[in-house]
Amino acid sequence: MVDVRSLVEQAREGRPRAVARLISLVEGASPQLREVMAALAPLTGGAYVVGLTGSPGVGKSTSTSALVTAYRKAGRRVGVLAVDPSSPFSGGALLGDRVRMSEHASDPGVYIRSMATRGHLGGLAWAAPQAIRVLDAAGCEVILVETVGVGQSEVEIAAQADTSVVLLAPGMGDGIQAAKAGILEIGDIYVVNKADRDGADATARELNHMLGLGESRGPGDWRPPIVKTVAARGEGIDEVVQALDRHRAWTEEHGVLTERRRTRAAHEIETIALTALRARIGSLHGDQRLSALAARVTEGALDPYAAADELIAGVTGA
Repeated sequence: MVDVRSLVEQAREGRPRAVARLISLVEGASPQLREVMAALAPLTGGAYVVGLTGSPGVGKSTSTSALVTAYRKAGRRVGVLAVDPSSPFSGGALLGDRVRMSEHASDPGVYIRSMATRGHLGGLAWAAPQAIRVLDAAGCEVILVETVGVGQSEVEIAAQADTSVVLLAPGMGDGIQAAKAGILEIGDIYVVNKADRDGADATARELNHMLGLGESRGPGDWRPPIVKTVAARGEGIDEVVQALDRHRAWTEEHGVLTERRRTRAAHEIETIALTALRARIGSLHGDQRLSALAARVTEGALDPYAAADELIAGVTGA
């Protein structure tokens, strides 16, 4: 058994091994996970969570690394959750993002963790909310969450971030992709990376036009800015940081930040409750109650909805 309290204290002191161990407990769904979350709860709420998403090849990892550099220059402690595709063999992350961010590996003010999606849809690992709590409690002032580049199903990042940054690049059909994937609804800031390529201005214009066709905004509403960058050279990154700071100030002023965090907590509670219920229902396979209900549905004596109501009542005791 792990001494959770000691581990949390070490994480608060900035010891990377302790942070790594806590996230490993989260990813492995340790029996001590409840104890870990209870110990972390009073220590969280100070970090600002920035989600970065976009199609494969737009430069998410390079942009994340450039943002880390900018925040470290400003003296802020930074945590990075780089969600990679799962290895089909081991189920672990492929670690491509860690390779690209190796320049920060020796910086004690930066913690980088690759997490595997393990088949979870939405571009995020299922354990990402708890891992964010670990980094928050460990004193990270900014947490950058970079999602796996899967295109259509990346919109889940909006549910986990205080600010969502959507990256696009010229010459990749991203204007059409933006319309298809629904990213016009989730982006708080849009970044056209690789702006030294032909077509960058056209991509920015097309994106601006599409944003203008979206939902109507009042005088005080947030209008997502479009920033052009060349992340590989660090160009435009300061402008992205300024846009992030402006959006944070706006969300705090209008109560949006508090509402987003409450929504995030509600989603997390719901996910944990549903996971527990699924586990209890799964344990009924082979159980006489489930077999009896299945027989009645097959015979036409009971409809599947009524059978499901009986099953839920049996599981919950309601």
